[in-house]
Amino acid sequence: MRRALLFAAGKGERLRPLTAHLPKALVEVGGEPLLFRHLAALKKAGFEQVVINLSHLGEQIRTAVGSVERWGMQVQFSDEGPEPLETGGGMLQALELLGTDEAFAAINADIYTDFDFARLRAHPQALAHLVLVPNPEHNRRGDFALEDGQVLSVAAGRVTFAGIGAYQPEFISGYKPGPFKLAPVLRTAISHRQVSGEFHEGIWIDIGTLERLQQADALARGASD
Repeated sequence: MRRALLFAAGKGERLRPLTAHLPKALVEVGGEPLLFRHLAALKKAGFEQVVINLSHLGEQIRTAVGSVERWGMQVQFSDEGPEPLETGGGMLQALELLGTDEAFAAINADIYTDFDFARLRAHPQALAHLVLVPNPEHNRRGDFALEDGQVLSVAAGRVTFAGIGAYQPEFISGYKPGPFKLAPVLRTAISHRQVSGEFHEGIWIDIGTLERLQQADALARGASD
């Protein structure tokens, strides 16, 4: 696996007023934009091509990312226009750049984590492979269960989807263009036992509120001291 998609098109409404004039993916953690952290981690993990989807204030992301040479990878942009296509529609449109000949990773740009993206490169053997984490306070009921490497939709033992995964192009290629969420697509694949998974117990924070942004910033600054 050589290619990855970074979801960076969201409006970040829960982070306002910070995101009124700044894309959520460019919010800084430990003095560095979240998006830059992911690009550096993907390069370190051996990825060669990254597609970043854009919508809200997307030109700021283009400008901030700058030259491809800066990252040592092929960096492209999937522009969704003024309204985001959501995760499913965004992934489908990005296939035009990612290609349909091999699996790719997909990562939410608004998370702070120490997960090693190189682990994704061995997956998925199934249609999709998800990284799951312990349930945070804001998602105590969890999303999916994990049993012997298989992701299940049962209610018992649910943990949280980290917004980190690997996918075969067939996972999304049969859907119609336009805005739609990834979660229903995942649930369909899970119901057919086509989704594998792994559990990550390290650092993971969904930067969805100013409070969680402050938490991630404190962790990042502590790690760099």
